Amino acid sequence: MGLSHVILYAIVPIIVVMLAGYISGKKGAFTGADAKKFNKVVLDFALPAALFVSIVQASREDLARDAKLTIVSAVGIMACFMIVYFVFKYCFKKNTGADAAISALISGSPTIGFLGFAVLEPIFGTSPSVALVVAIVGIVVNAIGIPVGLSLMNASLEKQNPGSTKKESSWKPVLHALAQPVAWAPILAVVWVLVGIPWPKELSPSFDLIAKANASMAVFSAGITLSAIKFTINWQAVLGSIMKMIMMPAVVLVLGLLFHMDPLNLKMLVVAAALPPAFSGIIIADEYDTYVATGTSSLTLSVILFIGFCPLWIWLTDIAIRMF
Repeated sequence: MGLSHVILYAIVPIIVVMLAGYISGKKGAFTGADAKKFNKVVLDFALPAALFVSIVQASREDLARDAKLTIVSAVGIMACFMIVYFVFKYCFKKNTGADAAISALISGSPTIGFLGFAVLEPIFGTSPSVALVVAIVGIVVNAIGIPVGLSLMNASLEKQNPGSTKKESSWKPVLHALAQPVAWAPILAVVWVLVGIPWPKELSPSFDLIAKANASMAVFSAGITLSAIKFTINWQAVLGSIMKMIMMPAVVLVLGLLFHMDPLNLKMLVVAAALPPAFSGIIIADEYDTYVATGTSSLTLSVILFIGFCPLWIWLTDIAIRMF
């Protein structure tokens, strides 16, 4: 697999579809509200279907081999998440804990739900392994990262303005995340495989039809979202992009080598870690009116940088695997 293949089959199509969404947003054909509706279709229907139908076709051996993938994903991503939080909280005096939490939700989380399949499948093919990487990283981001980020943000907001936030169980965000189709669908598929129930292949086409809309709709919606963002460059936006595009894939690569991960799984995980920041962070920032301008600028800059960093990290991972 050459870099030209990665660029032509993974990067260029994303740019074209995202640019189409961006132009449609700028011309007023679609708005930010429309993008949220598209995102709901992706996260509640298309992506869960794609994850479920892909994973149920795996074997118990595949799942056992991916145990290291789960450990490295959880440790690597959450370590980077917390590093981003502490850097932005203590290295920038004007930032509050809420600002730092939003930074972590953006620069400490890859947008696996929107771009995972769109990037990984053209590079690594359509297989249960790709779906497992997307599912595992997605669960880490949604069921661990978002609840942690919300807890840190609410604690900071409560400290600044006592009584401004509702006192809720710390488990509520976790349960809410696990209740989403994008979380329970892959978990159900894993249980299905572990139990050993044969998957009727005749049922796959019914899932495939909506699943195929996942990548294209997600990327198009991302373009619309970017069209509604006011882009400004500052040092925090640049630092956030550097930490997301360089630190996270580097940490995952080192951990993967230390754990002697399967080479293919490691390459897929590094690419997943190099994906632009999670759009969910921007949605949360906008909802709480916290750190919106800098966060959105970091997201936009990271999307642009991903064009070069994606093939670069594949190349670096190949070299690292041969050396170690």
